[in-house]
Amino acid sequence: MDRKLVHTPEGVRDIYGEEYARKLAVERLLMEKVRAYGYEDIQTPAFEFFDVFSREVGTTPSRELYKFFDKEGNTLVLRPDFTPSMARCAAKYFMEEDVPIRFCYLGNTFTNTSDLQGKLKEVTQMGAELIGDGSVEADAEMAAMVIGALLAAGLKDFQLSIGNVEYFKGICAEAGLDEETELELRDYISGKNYFGAEELLQGREVPSGCREAILKVTELFGATDALVQAKKLVAGNARPLRAVERLEKLYDVLCLYGVEKYISFDFGMLSKYNYYTGVIYKAYTYGVGDALVKGGRYDTLLGRFGKDAPAIGFMVVIDDLMAALSRQNLPVEIPQRAEVVEYTPADYREKLEQVLKLRMDGHKVVLRAAAELETSRRQ
Repeated sequence: MDRKLVHTPEGVRDIYGEEYARKLAVERLLMEKVRAYGYEDIQTPAFEFFDVFSREVGTTPSRELYKFFDKEGNTLVLRPDFTPSMARCAAKYFMEEDVPIRFCYLGNTFTNTSDLQGKLKEVTQMGAELIGDGSVEADAEMAAMVIGALLAAGLKDFQLSIGNVEYFKGICAEAGLDEETELELRDYISGKNYFGAEELLQGREVPSGCREAILKVTELFGATDALVQAKKLVAGNARPLRAVERLEKLYDVLCLYGVEKYISFDFGMLSKYNYYTGVIYKAYTYGVGDALVKGGRYDTLLGRFGKDAPAIGFMVVIDDLMAALSRQNLPVEIPQRAEVVEYTPADYREKLEQVLKLRMDGHKVVLRAAAELETSRRQ
């Protein structure tokens, strides 16, 4: 037999036994917390038409998509991200709905990247979307729900970092940067390549004052004092000032939720997803190199599918959350394993009746041949 047949491709893996039991337990805890806020489950296809995740939508770059063709010649992709699928569903099934819609989901996403750096190409994500509510109270509900979900899963030491892409966009607009330059600059800043960002700005002959403001964005992070510093940096520029004011209001509401100790701010936090339009979130903890929660407001995305409505959402990377819980030695309570009842040819009927009754009473039971009987069968 070809031994290659028992191996998985690079970037994917099998999950089984107690590890999978812990994963299922964490997923259940997360979903229970989100459902407590009134979010209803939704399931979307594992693959969609290519246009759902196109460059115009602002999602994963085409080169990182798993693409294939159906028999009609349509280009299809395995979903790399749930949010565009949620937007498509809302536009399709709730076009005339005026009341806010609350979705939650759980499933796998697929990213075809060669630069793995220990990351998987197939990961499980759990998330929620609030569609039709553009208020700061909706921003706060999402942030508080993220914190509550992580606490419910057993995580204790973490920070939810909050930014606002409108702050960065406002500074770029004042500097006269076009969209292509802004996106390139965003890549440099997201990758912590500040020298590349400075070189790009100099090449575009951006005035020194605007150039300094853009580069200083990366220094605006921390507690509420970051909000004060952010205001000073853009005094006189209405668009980024409104972004800071939105975060100030958001913080006030989060204090009402009682979760302010988990909150920090980061104005240099940007996302590779270009559909985000305002408040964005990332949650960090020990033992994981990347953010284990990502999300934010995407008020223009549904318009791509024909429904103009504000929206905000988040997703938890379950695989990263599991890694964090393991590396921090945080226990995950899993159901007890099935008890074993053994039988011999002489007492099979009696043992079967016993097992059937136990199962009817809600017990997990394995009925198997006694060790000596199993040994004789194999010989």
